[in-house]
Amino acid sequence: MTDTRRRVKVYTLNEDRQWDDRGTGHVSSGYVERLKGMSLLVRAESDGSLLLESKINPNTAYQKQQDTLIVWSEAENYDLALSFQEKAGCDEIWEKICQVQGKDPSVDITQDLVDESEEERFDDMSSPGLELPSCELSRLEEIAELVASSLPSPLRREKLALALENEGYIKKLLELFHVCEDLENIEGLHHLYEIIKGIFLLNRTALFEVMFSEECIMDVIGCLEYDPALSQPRKHREFLTKTAKFKEVIPISDPELKQKIHQTYRVQYIQDMVLPTPSVFEENMLSTLHSFIFFNKVEIVGMLQEDEKFLTDLFAQLTDEATDEEKRQELVNFLKEFCAFSQTLQPQNRDAFFKTLSNMGILPALEVILGMDDTQVRSAATDIFSYLVEYNPSMVREFVMQEAQQNDDVSKKLTEQKITSKDILLINLIIEHMICDTDPELGGAVQLMGLLRTLVDPENMLATANKTEKTEFLGFFYKHCMHVLTAPLLANTTEDKPSKDDFQTAQLLALVLELLTFCVEHHTYHIKNYIINKDILRRVLVLMASKHAFLALCALRFKRKIIGLKDEFYNRYIMKSFLFEPVVKAFLNNGSRYNLMNSAIIEMFEFIRVEDIKSLTAHVIENYWKALEDVDYVQTFKGLKLRFEQQRERQDNPKLDSMRSILRNHRYRRDARTLEDEEEMWFNTDEDDMEDGDTVVSPSDKTKNDDDIMDPISKFMERKKLKESEEKEVLLKTNLSGRQSPSFKLSLSSGTKTNLTSQSSANLPGSPGSPGSPGSPGSPGSVPKSTSQTAAITTKGGLVGLVDYPDDDEDDDEDEDKEDTLPLSKKAKFES
Repeated sequence: MTDTRRRVKVYTLNEDRQWDDRGTGHVSSGYVERLKGMSLLVRAESDGSLLLESKINPNTAYQKQQDTLIVWSEAENYDLALSFQEKAGCDEIWEKICQVQGKDPSVDITQDLVDESEEERFDDMSSPGLELPSCELSRLEEIAELVASSLPSPLRREKLALALENEGYIKKLLELFHVCEDLENIEGLHHLYEIIKGIFLLNRTALFEVMFSEECIMDVIGCLEYDPALSQPRKHREFLTKTAKFKEVIPISDPELKQKIHQTYRVQYIQDMVLPTPSVFEENMLSTLHSFIFFNKVEIVGMLQEDEKFLTDLFAQLTDEATDEEKRQELVNFLKEFCAFSQTLQPQNRDAFFKTLSNMGILPALEVILGMDDTQVRSAATDIFSYLVEYNPSMVREFVMQEAQQNDDVSKKLTEQKITSKDILLINLIIEHMICDTDPELGGAVQLMGLLRTLVDPENMLATANKTEKTEFLGFFYKHCMHVLTAPLLANTTEDKPSKDDFQTAQLLALVLELLTFCVEHHTYHIKNYIINKDILRRVLVLMASKHAFLALCALRFKRKIIGLKDEFYNRYIMKSFLFEPVVKAFLNNGSRYNLMNSAIIEMFEFIRVEDIKSLTAHVIENYWKALEDVDYVQTFKGLKLRFEQQRERQDNPKLDSMRSILRNHRYRRDARTLEDEEEMWFNTDEDDMEDGDTVVSPSDKTKNDDDIMDPISKFMERKKLKESEEKEVLLKTNLSGRQSPSFKLSLSSGTKTNLTSQSSANLPGSPGSPGSPGSPGSPGSVPKSTSQTAAITTKGGLVGLVDYPDDDEDDDEDEDKEDTLPLSKKAKFES
């Protein structure tokens, strides 16, 4: 079968209460004649053999756990489990089981998990508790069986836990442990191991408090040394008492705190080392043990945090130059573990914790520690610093800016002490440790680079009404720290190729470039000014000649990020310094190899083409076309060439550029304000030109005249715009395709001009149709209506003239015939 939903593993519980894997197969449900009922069938996926055939008994208690497990008991001490690969398959089989038993599939248990009859179950529920056997050597086996049999049932487990609490049974068992050890009774010790392990699985806080008390915990650990599965007992107590030493780096005066630390260490040891790894069915049974350790750590952090004397002594010794190296290392390790414990705190408690450390001076202390030569101490201090940065980067930024301000004030007063900020700033110490990491894999440098990235990330910077953290901190960083970060880059790129090109140096420079690329993306004018003023991009592109491909790609990615901003300041800088040359050279050196370098470079040029970055397009074609023109396996460079030629054409013929914009828009668009200005001009002109004897046309006559003349004027305007559009279309075809001869263009232009000139010359000043004549279309009352309608016709006419239709010549002949019938006065009025 190939249905992964029904894919399961079959488990059976052995005598040692360990789950044995019986094989993997596919489960199904169906009626089995031999069993006389609906059954679960599992066939092996390897050979199809039957792994399981189990009748779904109406009275059997089936339990669904963790969404992919179904567990049940078929007979006494014979438990079965199906572990599904997918939740959906588990849900399907669970629905079948519930359907047979008449239960709601939403339940996790189909029956009460007790094996007694209804009457016995009622008696158990009404009885006050479980009766335990007397705590004697001879009855240890009976006690072990009772504990084991109670674990599957929540009800019996609860009763067993209450009986153990009320009778002080655990201390009696531990007394028997001493007797068995004295008598070397191995069988009794094995039974005690099973009993104590079972008590852990009861998952009761009250029992843990007894077991983990000062007087009992070592005996409990002793019982867990005698695992029946081992030939020789473990020596956990010997390790805890002789090997593991409790060091008080700072004396702890509170005995309760000291006892809590001891207890937590030992319980953690039991969880991690002594108890066997819990099976998938037992994980939830130890949840209270996890909680016990968690709350112990919370208490320890709270008690230490409240002890001001302890913390004061801690930071005083950390920063004291007289403290020897071994002592300081212990102090730093303690502080590191202290911060690690704080990760278990709730958010509000963690806030108070780090505020306390900040008030005690943890950042100045770290600055002193990071300035030391001890590598181990510096490594621990870096871990502490990472806790602070991850928790509250603004707190760290505020500290370093205040420190810089204080140093600036001191330097003004003590100018003879030529102290540079690089020697004293905490953030510069971090950068120097990143640069000077001796690890061949630069594990520490990677961690520090991540911290720096968090500190310079504008996304987690605060903005208030009075100040902006982003502006202040970035100004500080670029003034005091950026030169330290770029120092190895500048030192290694003084020539045309990297001065040092070993693997470790290449890794370090790749980290620096990664941080600089992040700055380009997230910072604005700060990084732009720095790159342009310091000529950083030219230095970075020297790394394109590195033998390490990953470093060359980092350099290319840095430039690609800059180009992606489409910032003309960057573009002018790139063109002025000819910074495409290293990229083109690397592209040509790469040859025909189809690799990441080839694809990345082509993608960069394709971005320039698609985004139509005109300045870079022109620069690339003018300077590097000869080197790139033979690249024909992609159309990127030919596309760039075409873009460049189109730009040249637009520059040489601005009218052509405007025609292209018209073609793109598919219509003329005129501003309404232009129409109003023209109307006002016509009104003013007509009034000025009217003589004293002129007659004003009445509104009725005006309307009549307008209606009479609008139709021929509309046709004339349409023909005029058609002629002009045809002339521009010929120009467009000539420049783009070169197929139109110059003589044809000139003759058409000349003819059109002559025709329009002849019409204009017919408009004589003394003619009856002149603008000043009474009743002419140019009279003041008639202008606005004719003007607005003419404008509408112009828009429509422009659409016609943009396309050459095969029957245009016939239309022109008809229009010319209609023009001859147009009165001279009307044509003259329009021409004016």
